[in-house]
Amino acid sequence: MQTIPIFNTHINPNAFELVKETLYGTFLSEGNIVKKFEEQLNKQLGLINITTLNSGTSALHLALDLANVKEGDEVICPAQTFVASALVIIQQRAKPVFADIDYETGNISVTSIKNKITPKTKAIMAVHWGGYPCDMDEINAIAKENNLIVIEDAAHALGAIYKNKPVGTISDYTCFSFQAIKHLTTGDGGAITVKSNQKYKEAVTKRWFGIDRENAAPSELGERMYDIKQLGYKYHLNNYAAALGIANLTDFKIRMERRLKIAKLYDEKLTNISGIKLFNYKFDRRSAYWLYGMHVEKRLDFIRALKEKGITASVIHQRIDRNNVFGGMCNDLQNQAKFEETQIHIPIHDAVNEDAAEYIIDSIKQGW
Repeated sequence: MQTIPIFNTHINPNAFELVKETLYGTFLSEGNIVKKFEEQLNKQLGLINITTLNSGTSALHLALDLANVKEGDEVICPAQTFVASALVIIQQRAKPVFADIDYETGNISVTSIKNKITPKTKAIMAVHWGGYPCDMDEINAIAKENNLIVIEDAAHALGAIYKNKPVGTISDYTCFSFQAIKHLTTGDGGAITVKSNQKYKEAVTKRWFGIDRENAAPSELGERMYDIKQLGYKYHLNNYAAALGIANLTDFKIRMERRLKIAKLYDEKLTNISGIKLFNYKFDRRSAYWLYGMHVEKRLDFIRALKEKGITASVIHQRIDRNNVFGGMCNDLQNQAKFEETQIHIPIHDAVNEDAAEYIIDSIKQGW
Protein backbone atom coordinates (compact mmCIF):
# COMPACT_ATOMS: atom_id res chain seq x y z
CA MET A 1 0.00 0.00 0.00
CA GLN A 2 1.35 3.43 -0.95
CA THR A 3 1.75 6.07 1.74
CA ILE A 4 0.98 9.69 0.85
CA PRO A 5 1.97 12.26 3.52
CA ILE A 6 0.30 15.64 3.85
CA PHE A 7 3.61 17.42 3.03
CA ASN A 8 6.92 16.73 1.35
CA THR A 9 10.25 18.53 1.00
CA HIS A 10 11.38 19.28 -2.56
CA ILE A 11 15.10 19.49 -3.26
CA ASN A 12 16.16 20.26 -6.82
CA PRO A 13 18.98 17.90 -7.96
CA ASN A 14 21.15 20.93 -8.80
CA ALA A 15 21.09 21.95 -5.14
CA PHE A 16 23.74 19.42 -4.15
CA GLU A 17 26.35 20.93 -6.46
CA LEU A 18 25.45 24.55 -5.67
CA VAL A 19 25.52 24.02 -1.92
CA LYS A 20 28.76 22.03 -2.19
CA GLU A 21 30.40 24.89 -4.11
CA THR A 22 29.31 27.29 -1.40
CA LEU A 23 30.68 25.07 1.35
CA TYR A 24 34.00 24.69 -0.45
CA GLY A 25 34.12 28.46 -0.83
CA THR A 26 33.86 28.71 3.01
CA PHE A 27 32.02 32.06 2.88
CA LEU A 28 28.90 30.75 4.57
CA SER A 29 27.27 33.84 6.05
CA GLU A 30 25.35 36.50 4.13
CA GLY A 31 27.14 37.44 0.91
CA ASN A 32 26.82 37.59 -2.86
CA ILE A 33 24.85 34.34 -3.08
CA VAL A 34 22.15 35.82 -0.84
CA LYS A 35 22.08 38.91 -3.07
CA LYS A 36 21.78 36.70 -6.18
CA PHE A 37 18.90 34.77 -4.61
CA GLU A 38 17.07 38.02 -3.85
CA GLU A 39 17.60 39.29 -7.39
CA GLN A 40 16.19 36.08 -8.85
CA LEU A 41 13.16 36.12 -6.53
CA ASN A 42 12.35 39.65 -7.65
CA LYS A 43 12.90 38.87 -11.34
CA GLN A 44 11.35 35.41 -11.67
CA LEU A 45 8.34 35.91 -9.38
CA GLY A 46 7.72 39.59 -10.08
CA LEU A 47 8.31 40.65 -6.48
CA ILE A 48 9.55 44.02 -5.23
CA ASN A 49 12.16 45.12 -2.70
CA ILE A 50 12.68 41.65 -1.24
CA THR A 51 14.89 41.08 1.78
CA THR A 52 15.68 37.47 2.64
CA LEU A 53 15.78 36.43 6.29
CA ASN A 54 16.40 33.41 8.48
CA SER A 55 12.70 32.56 8.95
CA GLY A 56 9.17 33.57 8.08
CA THR A 57 8.65 34.42 11.75
CA SER A 58 11.55 36.87 11.58
CA ALA A 59 9.86 38.41 8.53
CA LEU A 60 6.62 38.94 10.45
CA HIS A 61 8.42 40.44 13.43
CA LEU A 62 10.51 42.72 11.22
CA ALA A 63 7.35 43.90 9.44
CA LEU A 64 5.79 44.88 12.76
CA ASP A 65 8.99 46.65 13.77
CA LEU A 66 9.16 48.55 10.47
CA ALA A 67 5.50 49.48 10.90
CA ASN A 68 6.39 50.96 14.30
CA VAL A 69 3.97 48.68 16.15
CA LYS A 70 4.75 49.16 19.82
CA GLU A 71 3.50 48.62 23.35
CA GLY A 72 -0.22 49.31 23.73
CA ASP A 73 -0.99 49.01 20.00
CA GLU A 74 -3.43 46.48 18.59
CA VAL A 75 -2.97 44.35 15.50
CA ILE A 76 -5.99 42.65 13.93
CA CYS A 77 -5.31 39.13 12.69
CA PRO A 78 -7.18 35.83 12.24
CA ALA A 79 -7.05 32.94 14.68
CA GLN A 80 -6.88 30.54 11.71
CA THR A 81 -3.12 30.54 11.32
CA PHE A 82 0.03 29.26 12.99
CA VAL A 83 0.94 30.71 16.40
CA ALA A 84 3.90 32.63 14.93
CA SER A 85 1.52 35.18 13.39
CA ALA A 86 0.35 36.39 16.80
CA LEU A 87 3.43 35.61 18.90
CA VAL A 88 5.41 38.25 17.04
CA ILE A 89 2.73 40.80 17.95
CA ILE A 90 3.27 39.99 21.61
CA GLN A 91 7.02 40.32 21.06
CA GLN A 92 6.35 43.98 20.22
CA ARG A 93 4.33 44.25 23.48
CA ALA A 94 1.27 44.87 21.35
CA LYS A 95 -2.05 43.01 21.49
CA PRO A 96 -3.33 40.57 18.87
CA VAL A 97 -7.02 41.18 18.23
CA PHE A 98 -8.59 38.16 16.59
CA ALA A 99 -11.03 38.74 13.76
CA ASP A 100 -13.44 36.16 12.39
CA ILE A 101 -12.86 34.36 9.10
CA ASP A 102 -14.88 33.49 6.01
CA TYR A 103 -16.12 29.94 6.51
CA GLU A 104 -15.74 29.10 2.82
CA THR A 105 -12.03 30.03 2.57
CA GLY A 106 -10.47 30.22 6.03
CA ASN A 107 -9.30 33.78 5.29
CA ILE A 108 -9.85 36.80 7.52
CA SER A 109 -13.30 38.39 7.20
CA VAL A 110 -13.46 41.96 5.90
CA THR A 111 -16.64 42.61 7.89
CA SER A 112 -15.04 41.35 11.08
CA ILE A 113 -11.96 43.54 10.53
CA LYS A 114 -14.21 46.61 10.42
CA ASN A 115 -15.88 45.59 13.67
CA LYS A 116 -12.55 45.03 15.46
CA ILE A 117 -11.00 48.44 14.78
CA THR A 118 -10.45 50.64 17.85
CA PRO A 119 -8.42 53.82 18.47
CA LYS A 120 -5.52 51.52 19.45
CA THR A 121 -5.47 49.60 16.16
CA LYS A 122 -2.16 50.04 14.35
CA ALA A 123 -2.13 47.31 11.72
CA ILE A 124 -4.02 44.52 9.98
CA MET A 125 -2.32 41.19 9.43
CA ALA A 126 -3.98 39.24 6.61
CA VAL A 127 -3.09 35.53 6.48
CA HIS A 128 -3.53 33.86 3.09
CA TRP A 129 -4.79 30.53 4.42
CA GLY A 130 -3.55 27.59 2.37
CA GLY A 131 -2.14 29.98 -0.24
CA TYR A 132 -5.46 31.55 -1.29
CA PRO A 133 -5.24 35.38 -1.34
CA CYS A 134 -7.42 37.37 1.04
CA ASP A 135 -9.69 40.20 -0.16
CA MET A 136 -6.79 42.61 -0.41
CA ASP A 137 -8.55 45.48 -2.19
CA GLU A 138 -11.12 45.69 0.56
CA ILE A 139 -8.54 45.22 3.32
CA ASN A 140 -6.26 47.94 1.94
CA ALA A 141 -9.25 50.26 1.53
CA ILE A 142 -10.14 49.77 5.21
CA ALA A 143 -6.52 50.40 6.13
CA LYS A 144 -6.34 53.59 4.10
CA GLU A 145 -9.59 54.89 5.59
CA ASN A 146 -8.34 54.25 9.13
CA ASN A 147 -4.64 55.08 8.63
CA LEU A 148 -3.52 51.51 9.31
CA ILE A 149 -0.59 49.41 8.07
CA VAL A 150 -1.27 46.17 6.15
CA ILE A 151 0.98 43.16 6.67
CA GLU A 152 0.36 40.07 4.55
CA ASP A 153 1.33 36.76 6.12
CA ALA A 154 2.05 34.91 2.88
CA ALA A 155 3.84 31.93 4.43
CA HIS A 156 1.50 29.70 2.37
CA ALA A 157 1.26 31.96 -0.67
CA LEU A 158 4.52 32.23 -2.60
CA GLY A 159 3.44 32.27 -6.25
CA ALA A 160 -0.15 33.27 -5.55
CA ILE A 161 -1.79 35.91 -7.77
CA TYR A 162 -4.38 38.51 -6.76
CA LYS A 163 -6.14 40.35 -9.59
CA ASN A 164 -3.12 39.91 -11.91
CA LYS A 165 -0.67 41.05 -9.21
CA PRO A 166 1.77 38.68 -7.52
CA VAL A 167 1.27 38.39 -3.78
CA GLY A 168 4.27 40.34 -2.54
CA THR A 169 3.55 43.51 -4.54
CA ILE A 170 0.23 44.64 -3.08
CA SER A 171 0.49 45.84 0.53
CA ASP A 172 2.94 47.69 2.78
CA TYR A 173 4.65 44.47 3.84
CA THR A 174 4.41 40.85 2.71
CA CYS A 175 6.10 38.01 4.58
CA PHE A 176 7.11 34.65 3.10
CA SER A 177 8.41 31.41 4.59
CA PHE A 178 11.09 29.15 3.09
CA GLN A 179 10.75 26.53 5.81
CA ALA A 180 11.38 22.89 4.90
CA ILE A 181 7.88 21.94 3.72
CA LYS A 182 6.99 25.18 1.93
CA HIS A 183 6.80 25.58 -1.88
CA LEU A 184 10.38 26.86 -1.94
CA THR A 185 12.75 25.88 0.83
CA THR A 186 16.12 27.14 1.96
CA GLY A 187 16.11 24.58 4.78
CA ASP A 188 14.71 27.28 7.01
CA GLY A 189 14.33 30.88 5.98
CA GLY A 190 11.96 33.61 4.95
CA ALA A 191 11.66 36.96 3.24
CA ILE A 192 9.86 40.28 3.42
CA THR A 193 8.82 42.54 0.55
CA VAL A 194 8.47 46.23 1.32
CA LYS A 195 6.57 48.71 -0.85
CA SER A 196 8.35 51.83 0.42
CA ASN A 197 11.91 52.21 -0.87
CA GLN A 198 12.89 53.98 2.33
CA LYS A 199 11.46 51.21 4.52
CA TYR A 200 13.16 48.64 2.29
CA LYS A 201 16.55 50.18 3.05
CA GLU A 202 15.62 50.12 6.72
CA ALA A 203 14.70 46.43 6.46
CA VAL A 204 18.07 45.58 4.90
CA THR A 205 19.87 47.41 7.72
CA LYS A 206 17.73 46.03 10.53
CA ARG A 207 18.15 42.40 9.45
CA TRP A 208 21.83 42.64 10.49
CA PHE A 209 21.86 44.34 13.89
CA GLY A 210 20.99 47.77 12.48
CA ILE A 211 24.37 48.04 10.74
CA ASP A 212 24.44 49.41 7.18
CA ARG A 213 26.94 46.83 5.89
CA GLU A 214 27.35 48.33 2.42
CA ASN A 215 28.45 51.64 3.92
CA ALA A 216 30.37 50.27 6.89
CA ALA A 217 33.86 49.54 5.59
CA PRO A 218 36.38 47.84 7.88
CA SER A 219 39.03 50.10 9.42
CA GLU A 220 42.74 49.32 9.62
CA LEU A 221 42.01 47.86 13.04
CA GLY A 222 39.81 45.23 11.40
CA GLU A 223 36.43 46.40 12.74
CA ARG A 224 33.65 47.85 10.60
CA MET A 225 33.06 51.57 11.09
CA TYR A 226 29.42 52.06 12.02
CA ASP A 227 27.04 53.91 14.27
CA ILE A 228 23.82 51.99 15.03
CA LYS A 229 20.94 54.45 15.12
CA GLN A 230 18.06 52.04 15.73
CA LEU A 231 17.49 48.56 17.08
CA GLY A 232 18.36 45.75 14.70
CA TYR A 233 18.34 41.94 14.71
CA LYS A 234 20.31 38.92 13.58
CA TYR A 235 17.72 37.93 10.97
CA HIS A 236 19.82 37.63 7.80
CA LEU A 237 19.86 34.58 5.51
CA ASN A 238 23.17 32.82 4.88
CA ASN A 239 24.90 31.86 1.63
CA TYR A 240 24.46 28.10 1.79
CA ALA A 241 20.74 28.46 2.50
CA ALA A 242 20.50 30.90 -0.41
CA ALA A 243 22.31 28.41 -2.68
CA LEU A 244 19.64 25.83 -1.86
CA GLY A 245 16.98 28.46 -2.55
CA ILE A 246 18.48 29.36 -5.95
CA ALA A 247 18.47 25.71 -7.00
CA ASN A 248 14.89 25.17 -5.84
CA LEU A 249 13.77 28.34 -7.61
CA THR A 250 14.86 26.99 -11.01
CA ASP A 251 11.88 24.64 -11.30
CA PHE A 252 9.47 26.59 -9.09
CA LYS A 253 7.14 27.69 -11.90
CA ILE A 254 6.98 24.19 -13.41
CA ARG A 255 6.16 22.73 -10.01
CA MET A 256 3.51 25.38 -9.42
CA GLU A 257 1.83 24.52 -12.72
CA ARG A 258 1.74 20.84 -11.73
CA ARG A 259 0.23 21.78 -8.39
CA LEU A 260 -2.46 23.83 -10.13
CA LYS A 261 -3.31 20.84 -12.34
CA ILE A 262 -3.75 18.61 -9.30
CA ALA A 263 -5.96 21.25 -7.67
CA LYS A 264 -8.09 21.42 -10.83
CA LEU A 265 -8.40 17.63 -10.83
CA TYR A 266 -9.59 17.71 -7.23
CA ASP A 267 -12.03 20.51 -8.05
CA GLU A 268 -13.55 18.55 -10.91
CA LYS A 269 -13.79 15.14 -9.26
CA LEU A 270 -14.59 16.00 -5.64
CA THR A 271 -17.52 18.27 -6.46
CA ASN A 272 -20.99 16.97 -5.61
CA ILE A 273 -19.77 14.22 -3.29
CA SER A 274 -22.11 13.76 -0.35
CA GLY A 275 -20.54 14.93 2.91
CA ILE A 276 -17.99 17.24 1.25
CA LYS A 277 -18.08 20.98 0.64
CA LEU A 278 -15.06 22.33 -1.21
CA PHE A 279 -13.68 25.74 -0.29
CA ASN A 280 -15.19 28.47 -2.48
CA TYR A 281 -12.48 30.32 -4.40
CA LYS A 282 -13.07 33.38 -6.62
CA PHE A 283 -11.86 33.52 -10.22
CA ASP A 284 -10.10 36.89 -9.86
CA ARG A 285 -7.20 35.33 -7.93
CA ARG A 286 -5.04 32.22 -7.98
CA SER A 287 -4.16 30.23 -4.92
CA ALA A 288 -0.61 28.96 -4.47
CA TYR A 289 -2.24 25.76 -3.15
CA TRP A 290 0.13 25.05 -0.33
CA LEU A 291 -2.97 23.33 1.00
CA TYR A 292 -6.06 21.86 -0.61
CA GLY A 293 -8.90 22.25 1.86
CA MET A 294 -12.56 21.35 2.21
CA HIS A 295 -15.26 20.86 4.80
CA VAL A 296 -16.37 17.33 5.62
CA GLU A 297 -19.04 15.67 7.69
CA LYS A 298 -17.88 13.06 10.22
CA ARG A 299 -14.34 14.37 10.03
CA LEU A 300 -12.66 11.78 12.27
CA ASP A 301 -14.22 9.00 10.22
CA PHE A 302 -12.90 10.72 7.08
CA ILE A 303 -9.37 10.94 8.50
CA ARG A 304 -9.41 7.31 9.64
CA ALA A 305 -10.79 6.00 6.35
CA LEU A 306 -8.02 7.72 4.38
CA LYS A 307 -5.38 6.63 6.89
CA GLU A 308 -6.36 3.00 6.28
CA LYS A 309 -5.52 3.61 2.62
CA GLY A 310 -2.17 5.22 3.40
CA ILE A 311 -3.33 8.82 2.89
CA THR A 312 -2.79 11.58 5.44
CA ALA A 313 -5.56 14.13 5.96
CA SER A 314 -5.03 16.95 8.43
CA VAL A 315 -6.52 20.17 9.80
CA ILE A 316 -2.92 21.55 9.66
CA HIS A 317 -3.65 24.25 12.27
CA GLN A 318 -6.52 24.81 14.67
CA ARG A 319 -7.52 28.23 15.96
CA ILE A 320 -4.63 29.77 17.86
CA ASP A 321 -6.68 31.87 20.30
CA ARG A 322 -7.13 28.69 22.35
CA ASN A 323 -3.57 29.30 23.66
CA ASN A 324 -3.53 31.09 27.02
CA VAL A 325 -0.59 33.26 25.94
CA PHE A 326 -3.07 35.19 23.78
CA GLY A 327 -5.52 35.81 26.61
CA GLY A 328 -8.05 33.04 26.11
CA MET A 329 -10.59 31.91 23.55
CA CYS A 330 -12.61 34.55 21.70
CA ASN A 331 -16.30 33.76 21.91
CA ASP A 332 -17.47 36.05 19.10
CA LEU A 333 -15.78 34.25 16.18
CA GLN A 334 -18.78 32.33 14.89
CA ASN A 335 -17.38 31.33 11.50
CA GLN A 336 -14.10 30.33 13.11
CA ALA A 337 -15.94 28.01 15.50
CA LYS A 338 -17.85 26.45 12.62
CA PHE A 339 -14.68 26.14 10.51
CA GLU A 340 -12.95 24.44 13.43
CA GLU A 341 -15.48 21.63 13.39
CA THR A 342 -15.35 20.68 9.71
CA GLN A 343 -12.14 21.85 7.98
CA ILE A 344 -9.72 19.26 6.59
CA HIS A 345 -6.94 19.11 4.00
CA ILE A 346 -5.71 16.39 1.66
CA PRO A 347 -2.21 16.05 0.13
CA ILE A 348 -1.17 18.47 -2.60
CA HIS A 349 2.58 18.80 -3.06
CA ASP A 350 5.45 17.97 -5.40
CA ALA A 351 5.25 14.24 -4.70
CA VAL A 352 1.54 14.06 -5.59
CA ASN A 353 1.29 13.24 -9.30
CA GLU A 354 -1.91 12.54 -11.25
CA ASP A 355 -1.88 8.84 -10.33
CA ALA A 356 -1.58 9.64 -6.64
CA ALA A 357 -4.31 12.28 -6.93
CA GLU A 358 -6.64 9.79 -8.65
CA TYR A 359 -5.92 7.30 -5.87
CA ILE A 360 -6.83 9.92 -3.26
CA ILE A 361 -10.01 10.82 -5.16
CA ASP A 362 -11.05 7.19 -5.50
CA SER A 363 -10.37 6.57 -1.83
CA ILE A 364 -12.61 9.48 -0.86
CA LYS A 365 -15.36 8.33 -3.20
CA GLN A 366 -15.37 4.95 -1.47
CA GLY A 367 -16.80 6.75 1.55
CA TRP A 368 -16.14 7.08 5.24
